[in-house]
Amino acid sequence: MTSRNSIVNFGPGPAKMPIEVLERAQKSLINFENTGIGILELSHRSTEFARILRSAETTLREILSIPNTYRVLFLHGGGCGQFAAIPLNLMGLKVDRVADYLVTGYWSAAAAKEATKYGRVNAVLPKAKRYTTIPTKDTWTLSSEASYAYYCANETIDGVEFPFVPETNGIPIVCDMSSNFLSKHFDISKFGVVFAGAQKNVGCAGVAVVIAREDLIGQGTSKIPCIWDYQKQTTMESCVNTPPTFSIYVMSLMFDWIKSHGGTKGMGTLNDAKARLLYNTIDESNGFYVSTVDREYRSWMNVPFRIGGFGGDEAREKQFIAEAEKRGLTHLKGHRSVGGLRASLYNAITYEDVKKLTDFMDDFQLNNEERIN
Repeated sequence: MTSRNSIVNFGPGPAKMPIEVLERAQKSLINFENTGIGILELSHRSTEFARILRSAETTLREILSIPNTYRVLFLHGGGCGQFAAIPLNLMGLKVDRVADYLVTGYWSAAAAKEATKYGRVNAVLPKAKRYTTIPTKDTWTLSSEASYAYYCANETIDGVEFPFVPETNGIPIVCDMSSNFLSKHFDISKFGVVFAGAQKNVGCAGVAVVIAREDLIGQGTSKIPCIWDYQKQTTMESCVNTPPTFSIYVMSLMFDWIKSHGGTKGMGTLNDAKARLLYNTIDESNGFYVSTVDREYRSWMNVPFRIGGFGGDEAREKQFIAEAEKRGLTHLKGHRSVGGLRASLYNAITYEDVKKLTDFMDDFQLNNEERIN
């Protein structure tokens, strides 16, 4: 049997979770807090689950200093569910039913496509053949009639991350933070809505957390499916129907873990160090490894790279993946849409995990550099 300690999972999600969280969840599977009932069996209408919901929300509010003017929801559908929920709830804030979308990668492009079903999408940025940067602000075309402006803070596939919050001239900002949520500090008051799927930094698949400014809630179409109606979910405390109880429980445990490790400032310090270590290894390889993203917009969380040049050497990259797996370094294959290699450095990945990867990268370069050249 392969030992957990011998494997480092660099997957893009579902991703590595802290062993302390997994052990607490494991114990609760059989008997949750001495109730004689496993967490998977626990009713969403029970007082015990009500405490889980309150705990999750309270801890998240503490971590992010969320004001009382925002509502916190735990919803079905993951991040992709919110691609529809956002326009259904917000597109009608203005009569023209227009929304600004800043497309910087695969997932923001998918969100923009989904939004066209519910209104008109204004493409703020010039269309790109490849997503490797964020265009300069003088090329942006924001609409004064937009109900909201949408962007993805960190593109999981393409490895492009915003180092700033876009200025939208007062238009409410909606942000998909699925792959960098709680990885560093941010000011929630700058946003109208923030959402994130759990399975990268804050738990397991099955739930999305939504933080919405209360003045934006209740403005949607009457045709919103009830499970994505922010007003109904606020009124019913995320329990319009049976919510993803186990996923919410695990998310609550992850919030506790993050809080105990210094909150978003502690996570930010660690994640900055991890990213620097990996990018330094890439940049100091004399072109053996190549980053595919402009330096200013490189993601801390998802690091795509190639071997032998921007276009990559597919044979050598397959060899890299195979040899890495023998060293216990798994899920380093890039997404099928872009190819190459990718390491995801989410909150539960330790500095030591990344050092194992960079040590392997040094060894692999030493043994293969002449074949590339």
